[in-house]
Amino acid sequence: MTQPLMAVLLPGTGSDAMFVRSVFAGPLAAVGVTLRAPDPRPGKDLVRGHLEALDATTGPVLVGGISLGAHLAALWAARNPERCAGLLLALPAWTGEPGDAPAAVAARYSAADVRARGTETALAAAVAGVDPWLAAELSRAWPAHGAGLADSLLVAADQPAPTVADLASLDVPAGVACCTDDPIHPSEIARTWVDALPRAHLGTTTLAALGADRESLGRATVLAWLQARSTR
Repeated sequence: MTQPLMAVLLPGTGSDAMFVRSVFAGPLAAVGVTLRAPDPRPGKDLVRGHLEALDATTGPVLVGGISLGAHLAALWAARNPERCAGLLLALPAWTGEPGDAPAAVAARYSAADVRARGTETALAAAVAGVDPWLAAELSRAWPAHGAGLADSLLVAADQPAPTVADLASLDVPAGVACCTDDPIHPSEIARTWVDALPRAHLGTTTLAALGADRESLGRATVLAWLQARSTR
């Protein structure tokens, strides 16, 4: 009997596996793909923990994630091409070195605030004026990182994403998705990734849609992957 295809998807900076599941579990189940969403290992070993979770997979799998998770999955796939069956890449935030990318700048600022004023006060500032759904996600996920939150944010902010050359080496079906109104994860970055990947399609949604329905981002990513898989 053929084993069902598995997707191992990683969370973004300061986020968690619960958000990954809320975005992807339904859309993947609809196409017969099993989801595994590892929890982050907070602190300085955040990136190492994510990569070790991918290393622990057996057989060719779909890999990907959201923001930082998408970056790390693509880097892992470039180093392990024989183990990657495809890519599900939501909200890439930069290409190559982070530099002054908006997501990196935001993570560095938040890390400094957490260290200076503590998680509770920094969180109150971070959620002030943001959409209620995002405030709820941050309010759940940030405290779960415990004393490792600031280090988690800094490690993510300094972590290079795949380069154009890395992406060009990934000859597998890839679904890339962005929110067209998201200044932290600019749609131009997603388009750069799609242009670099040999077999990729772009899916789009909006932050407003994501706030109303987390699966809108998962559907956009999975649909783009299905389109990439059906073309060569």
